[in-house]
Amino acid sequence: HGPVTVAETLFAFSLASALMAITPGVDTALVLRTAAAEGPARAALVCLGIVCGCLTWGATVALGLGALLQAYPPAFEAIKLAGAAYLSWLGLKLLLVGRVNAAGKTGTRRQGVIACMRRGYVTNVLNPKAGLFYMSFLPQFVHPSMPATSFTLILAGLHAIISLAWFVLLTAFTRSVARVLQAPPVILWLDRIMGTLFLMFGMKLALEHG
Repeated sequence: HGPVTVAETLFAFSLASALMAITPGVDTALVLRTAAAEGPARAALVCLGIVCGCLTWGATVALGLGALLQAYPPAFEAIKLAGAAYLSWLGLKLLLVGRVNAAGKTGTRRQGVIACMRRGYVTNVLNPKAGLFYMSFLPQFVHPSMPATSFTLILAGLHAIISLAWFVLLTAFTRSVARVLQAPPVILWLDRIMGTLFLMFGMKLALEHG
């Protein structure tokens, strides 16, 4: 068998990315909770925010900043602690604040759009697990015959598309049972479960070493 072709490399990367996408994590929990409690439109905005976060990490690696983060542990540690604090804040907000009825909100639609996208983006960008995935995973699939920077960006875009497709499937699933999920008692318990999960993610992240 001859050298691995670009097409074979992209195929292998797509399979690995699909497996990573369906692995439960912070992004999946955020999309599920948003889709169930706030509807598919807001979940789609959160998904777009997450994908923008993925592309940010991809660009970071492509431009060589990922290696700089790995070479300077305090910077990566700062991102880790910021991510832990943000996830803990999300968890406490779900547990203590409760869900506000959409009809009673005073914010404009544009503010709601920005807030949803920001929620997804910040959750992904402040998650060092996503950063480690890109910094350690993408370089392994850069084909030697291709320019490293542009091919890394292509890989990041491919992973973002695969992740978005998975989130669309999750959102479609919640839509099929939306009437049950959007009942006030169910939303209350969803918020409690998701709030606890985010707190656990945050504490686990803060206590991890290396």
